[in-house]
Amino acid sequence: MNLDQALQTFIIECRELLEDMENALLAIEQGQDKTEAVSAIFRAAHTIKGSAGLFGLDHIVAFTHVVESVLDAVRDGRVGISDALIALLLSCCDHIGTLIDAVDAGQLGADQAVTQQGAPLIGQLREYLAGTQPQPQAWQPVAMAPRITSASRQIEAASVATGNWHISLRFGPDVLRNGMDPLSFIRYLGKLGAIERIVTLPDAIPAASEMDPESCYLGFEIAFNSGADKAAIENVFEFVRDDCAVRILPPHSKISEYIDLVDALPEEEFRLGEILVESGALTEHELQAALQYQRCPGGQGASPDSCDYKTPAGETPRADCKRCLSDPSLGCSFNQPLGEILAQQGAVDKPVIQAALAKQQQVKEAHVRESSVIRVDADKLDRLINLVGELVIAGASVDLTARRAQLAELQESTSTLSSLVEEVRDSALQLRMVKIGATFSRFQRVVHDVARELGKNIGLVVSGEDTELDKTVVEKIADPLTHLVRNAIDHGIEPAAVRAARGKPAQGAVKLNAYHDSGNVVIEVSDDGGGLKRDKIVAKAVARGLIEPGRVLSDGEIYGLIFEAGFSTADQITNLSGRGVGMDVVKRNITALRGRVDIRSEEGVGTVVTVRLPLTLAIIDGFQVGLGKSVFVIPQDMIEECVEFSAEPGQDYTNLRGQVLPFIRLRELFEVAGAVSRRGSIVVVKHAGRKAGLVVDTLLGEFQTVIKPLDKMFSRVTCISGSTILGNGEVALILDVAALLRHAGDAASQAAGPGEKSVLAG
Repeated sequence: MNLDQALQTFIIECRELLEDMENALLAIEQGQDKTEAVSAIFRAAHTIKGSAGLFGLDHIVAFTHVVESVLDAVRDGRVGISDALIALLLSCCDHIGTLIDAVDAGQLGADQAVTQQGAPLIGQLREYLAGTQPQPQAWQPVAMAPRITSASRQIEAASVATGNWHISLRFGPDVLRNGMDPLSFIRYLGKLGAIERIVTLPDAIPAASEMDPESCYLGFEIAFNSGADKAAIENVFEFVRDDCAVRILPPHSKISEYIDLVDALPEEEFRLGEILVESGALTEHELQAALQYQRCPGGQGASPDSCDYKTPAGETPRADCKRCLSDPSLGCSFNQPLGEILAQQGAVDKPVIQAALAKQQQVKEAHVRESSVIRVDADKLDRLINLVGELVIAGASVDLTARRAQLAELQESTSTLSSLVEEVRDSALQLRMVKIGATFSRFQRVVHDVARELGKNIGLVVSGEDTELDKTVVEKIADPLTHLVRNAIDHGIEPAAVRAARGKPAQGAVKLNAYHDSGNVVIEVSDDGGGLKRDKIVAKAVARGLIEPGRVLSDGEIYGLIFEAGFSTADQITNLSGRGVGMDVVKRNITALRGRVDIRSEEGVGTVVTVRLPLTLAIIDGFQVGLGKSVFVIPQDMIEECVEFSAEPGQDYTNLRGQVLPFIRLRELFEVAGAVSRRGSIVVVKHAGRKAGLVVDTLLGEFQTVIKPLDKMFSRVTCISGSTILGNGEVALILDVAALLRHAGDAASQAAGPGEKSVLAG
């Protein structure tokens, strides 16, 4: 991979991490578990900072470092999470995204204007950091447990804050008897650096009558300034290790270095202890002591008499401890995670342990991704789909030739070929199918920001996230959905006082739902707001000359008026609405995707906007029908069945097993010339809850259809959604079933007259 490819991978991953940060922040705001979410946000920010450093993007590193520091303080409990901080961190995510966009545009250095935009954010972040101090961690040495005095806590806090090492030293009572001089080790320590401060702790000294002149009762708290690493400092006490307990706490500045070293480790599977030792945050001796404690905290399992650990209530005794074997009633079931032991003993800071655990998880996930997922350029997928489309057309041509030749072996071969082509087609299309959940998740931020801007309390409810559709459709539907969601918040949800007066919950709800129906994906954007006001829409439409005064319209026709260009019922223009720009664009964009949009609303209850879209824009299973010499294609997933045509002259319906089935005479609709077939057929189609029949001359069978869009000059042609090329090279038109049913329903409603309801109109 060259540098440009690596940089593009960095940009893609950063955007994914920013999206994860944003989702986690919004999850915190909605009351979900803060601990895990904050850790996830911290890891994402730290990964962005580390990756940016690899490419020399120092301006991104500098900004993200401040964000990371605040997140570190939140994670340690030194800064409380609040709505204001969440809003600030969301703004920081936006700014980092702007920096990443600049890198994507070729701006690798710091841009003065963009840097100035981030300055206020840094200022606000530093206000949260002002006055915070790292939290001292509790220490429970394995060998000895002296009291932690106020003096030791003061020197610990001062040491880590000023960049000094903090060494807690407790000598055992037998150190003098074993010929060791405690002060000699402290003097030798001075050769590795400067002892800035030392406090002698006499807390273990017994009463004078109980003192032994040959025993040592002293402990020391030392602030030590040195460039040596942790292992070198620990080696000072190598010869007295069995007669003392030593804890070495690095300065706070070292914590970020350790985390960087953890992240820089190769992508190999390490155990937690190995990661910490490799990064220098933990020494080998500390690791072995913690592992021994993990195996048997009571007394290292050396002999039954030495273990005084009691099994906690409700736990089962361990079977591998020597004392447990001699007396199971006093067994040990100590299975505490190594990370918790290291944190309790003060051997490693919690953020470093969390970074090491995150590294472990990252390596595992990376190995899984490497074995199961590869990134493919969207252009390559598009080319593959185009080639598969041409293969489908060529296969249809071969199949037609085989049928004309009447060669059994050739027909069998072409049948096998057709099956394989169909499988290749389905597999190729599946590559472009993505879950709509990723698009839905973006609207958490939209709802959060717009609701805050309007001063409303609104929650987003999402369902059907696993519904899949073509990647191209997903990309193009994002903007229309954004406008529909913003409209629901602005126009739909009432202010809190109005909701309270109507007996509604204080928090309004905007819902996003997606599901499959008759070969389409249906996306619903609904709210529990005030609903659309029919009279107001009609009055506005009359004033603008869109409808004649006194004209009677159905609810669907009235609500459809809001999609007219420049139409708005807002009383005043705001940053969000009032100019009548947006809903017409929404409908135009959805129509361009061969979709449709409908509205249902009840005043005082809420509004539901339903968007219907095709699963894919490339290839479908079709069913060929003939009208005279012309061939048309009907999407197969909308066909219920085919029946023989039977109806009295002048009737526009037939009896389908005791049910009235209205039908559409396609020959009349499309004005197809030529003699009418004596034995026609009815193709029963269903869409959006409506069912009707299409009267055709002949049934020509199934056909894999490559959709070719119509030219712009045919944009006003109704009831036709596209075209395709047949095996003989001729062009066939693809019927738009939804438009056919809608057209026939409108005609039936007009024929029924006012006050009556057509079966087809539903």
